[in-house]
Amino acid sequence: MLSHALYRLGLTSARRPWLVIGTWVLLAVLVVGASQAVGEKLRDSFRVPGLDSERANELLAQAGSGQAGLTAQIVVTPTDSDATLASPEARDALAALEADVAALPQVLGVSDPAGALVAGSATPADGVSADGRIALVRVQYPTSEALTAADLTRLKDVLAQVDGHGPLRVEAGGDLYFAFESPPAGAGELIGLIAALVILLVAFRSLVAAALPIGVALVGLAVGVGAMPLIAHAIEIPSYAPTLGAMVGLGVGIDYALFVVSRHRGNLRRALPVPEAVARSLAAAGQPVVFAGGVVVVSILGLAVARVPFMTAGGIAIAVVVLVMVAASVTLLPALLGLAGHRVDGRHPERTEARAAAEGAGWRRWSTHVTRHPVPYLVGVVVLLMAMAAPVLGLRVGIPDDGALPPSFTQRQAYDLVAQGFGPGANGPLVLAIETAGDPDAAARVADAVAQDPGIAAVREPVASGDVTTVVVVPSTGPQDEATRETITRLRADVLPAALEGSAASAHIGGQTASFADVGQRVNDRLPLLIATVLAMSFLLLMLVFRSVLVPLKAVVLNVLSIAASYGVMVMVFQWGWGADLIGLEATVPIVSFIPMFMFAILFGLSMDYEVFLLSRIRESYLATGDNDRAVVDGIARTGRVITSAALIMGSVFLAFVLGADAATKMFGVGLATAILLDATLVRMVLVPATMTLLGRANWWLPRWLDRALPTVMVEVPDEPATPLPAPTAPRQERPVPA
Repeated sequence: MLSHALYRLGLTSARRPWLVIGTWVLLAVLVVGASQAVGEKLRDSFRVPGLDSERANELLAQAGSGQAGLTAQIVVTPTDSDATLASPEARDALAALEADVAALPQVLGVSDPAGALVAGSATPADGVSADGRIALVRVQYPTSEALTAADLTRLKDVLAQVDGHGPLRVEAGGDLYFAFESPPAGAGELIGLIAALVILLVAFRSLVAAALPIGVALVGLAVGVGAMPLIAHAIEIPSYAPTLGAMVGLGVGIDYALFVVSRHRGNLRRALPVPEAVARSLAAAGQPVVFAGGVVVVSILGLAVARVPFMTAGGIAIAVVVLVMVAASVTLLPALLGLAGHRVDGRHPERTEARAAAEGAGWRRWSTHVTRHPVPYLVGVVVLLMAMAAPVLGLRVGIPDDGALPPSFTQRQAYDLVAQGFGPGANGPLVLAIETAGDPDAAARVADAVAQDPGIAAVREPVASGDVTTVVVVPSTGPQDEATRETITRLRADVLPAALEGSAASAHIGGQTASFADVGQRVNDRLPLLIATVLAMSFLLLMLVFRSVLVPLKAVVLNVLSIAASYGVMVMVFQWGWGADLIGLEATVPIVSFIPMFMFAILFGLSMDYEVFLLSRIRESYLATGDNDRAVVDGIARTGRVITSAALIMGSVFLAFVLGADAATKMFGVGLATAILLDATLVRMVLVPATMTLLGRANWWLPRWLDRALPTVMVEVPDEPATPLPAPTAPRQERPVPA
C-alpha cells in the first residue's frame, strides 16, 4: 500500500536527515551547474504543423527567401523637432546606421530608406513617412534556430552608439526582440514568498514551521526550474516555462508541505517520538499529496491534445516542476522535520492548539449555518459566479503586441512611431507566399486582388525566388485588432481563391501576425477536446476515490463554474480595462491565445487538491456515522483552516506575479489567483456543503455492479484524526500504519 511505503520513507528520512538533505543540495547544485554549462537556450517557437501560416513559412524557407526568418524594425526620427530626415546630417547618419547594421553577423539584408532620401523620391513604400520625419529600417535575419540572444545584443550595441549621440533618435522592435529579449527581473517570486511566509507564521505561530515549506519549495524550484535547459536538449522548451513553472511550483510546493507539517504538529502533541511522528504524518498526509500532484501532472500533460508543440513542451516542463515538488515533500520535508525536532511546534504549542480548536469551532458554526439554509446559499453563489463568468462570452484571444508594453520600453516607442508614421498595420505586415506552379501572372493577380481588399493599406512589389513569389502586405489595422484577424480570414476564404481560380498556383499567408492568429484558432478549436478529456479523467478519479456518481459529477460542474468565473474576471481586467491601473497594464489587450487552455489544465489539477482533502474527510465521517449532514459539517470543520490557508498561500503567490511587465504573466497571475481563491472559498465552503446537504444520501449512490468493478483507492486527509492514534512503535519497527 502507498501508506506503508510513505511510512517507511518518512521514518528513514527522519532518522537520516543529513543524508537526505545533502542529497537534495547536491542534486540542486549538479542540475543548476549542468544547465549553466551544457543547457540549451529556451526558445519561443510558434510553429504548428498543418497551419496555413506554417506552410507559407516552409515555402519561403525552401525558396531561400529571407522572409522566412526573423526581422527587426529600426525606427529613426530626428532629435530636432523641426528637422526632417531629408537634411544632409540626418540622412548621412541614417545611411551610416544602415551600413553598420548590414555588417552585423547573421543579417541577411537591410532596407534602404536613406537611399530613397538621397534620390529625392522617398515614400512610405520606401520606409519614409509622408512628413519625412520617421524612417523604418527593416532588418532581415534567418530563422530563430540559427540565432541566439547574442545577435540581439550586437544589434542593440550598434543602435546605442547612434541613439542620442547625434541627430537621430533610434528605437527598435520586431520579431528578434520578441524571440530573444529577456523580460526584466521581477519581484513576483520574492513577494510571493514573503506573503506565503506571513500566512504560514499566522497559521503556525512558529518560525521554524513556517520556514520549512518555504525551504522545501525553494530547493524544489532550483531542481525543477533549473532542469529546464537540460530538458531543452530533448524538446524545445519555451521561454515562458520558467516563470509559469516557478508560479505553479511555489504554490503547490508550499501547499503540499503545509499539509504534511500540519499533520506532524498534531502527532507531536500526542507525545510521539519525532521520527515516528514524521513517519505517521507522511503516511497520512503524503497520500493526498502524491495523489493530488499526480492529478496536476496528468491534467497539465493533457495539453498534448491541442497538438500545439510549444504548449505541449511547456506543459512537460511545468509537470516536471510539480513532480519535483511532490518528491521534495515526501523526502526532503520529512528529513527537515526530523532535524527540527520539537522546535517545529513553537514555544507555546498549547496556545496554538487552543487557537486551532477555536478556528475549528468557527468553521463548524459556519458549515452548520450553510447546511441549515442550503437553497439561498446555493442560488446566491451560483448567480454570483455566473455573473462573474458572463464576460467570457466576449473573450477574444490573440497575442498582445508591443503596444501593450510600458512606454519606457524601446519596443513600445518603436511601435508608437511606426503607427504614427505608417499606420498601425505596419507593425504587423502579412507575408504572402505564392507557389506560381508555372503561372507567370499568378503573383500579379494576387497582389492586385489583395490591394482591393478594404482591410489592406498597402501592397509592396512582388519578389520572385524560383517558383515562389513573396508579397508583403500591410493591413490597415494593428496586429492584435480583431479586424486584422477578420482580414486574414477573408483573404484566405475569398480573395486568394478568386484571384487564383482556374490556376494551379496557390497562395498562403505567413508572417508573425498570421502565425499568432492561426495558433489562437487552433487552440480555440482544440479547447473543447481538452476540457472533455480533463473532465472525464477527473470524474473517473473522483469516482474511484469516493465510490459515488453524484459527488464527482457535482465536483466537475462546480470546478468548471469557478474556472469560468476566473476567465470572466480576466476579460474584465485585460479586455475591458477594469482595474488595469492597479496591475500596471498599459493598454487593453486580447487574452493570450494559449492561456485559457493552460489555465484550465493547471486549475483543474489544483482544484482537485482541495476536493480530495475536503471530500475525504466528509466521506470518512459519513462512513462512521451514516449521517450525511453531520458528515458535511465535520468535513468542513476539520479541513476548513488547512484549505483556506493553502488557498491564501497559493493565491498570494499567483497574485505577486502581476507585478511583472509581461502581459501574459499578469494574465496567469490574475486568472490563477482568482480561480484558486473562488474555489477554496465560495465553492468548497459554500457550494459543496449546500449541494451535498440537498442531495443527502444520494451523494453516495453507486450502482453495485460498478462498485464491484472499480478498484479500491483510499486517500486520507492531512488533518487531526477523528480517533486516537495507536501507541508509538519501537524505534526500529517500520510495519505499523497510522490510523
